[in-house]
Amino acid sequence: MGNIVKIKGIYRHFKNNYYILEDIAYHSETGEKYAVYRQLYDEGKLYIRPLDMFLSKVDKEKYPMVKQEYRFQLQNIDKKNELQ
Repeated sequence: MGNIVKIKGIYRHFKNNYYILEDIAYHSETGEKYAVYRQLYDEGKLYIRPLDMFLSKVDKEKYPMVKQEYRFQLQNIDKKNELQ
């Protein structure tokens, strides 16, 4: 199935921090798609990176101990349960 693009979805980076995918932006000259995402910790910085990289699989040769399949993986978070 592959990784999923969900605007306003919460993603976990393979190094354990959480981010919200704010939107998809397009390079004005090349048309390349970029993920626009915000960290959900510290100052809440806003970042961009090529969408293909955002959705890519973890390099298991470089990070053999990582169990997560994707660099940023969509989390199934039920907002109702977060408040309890």
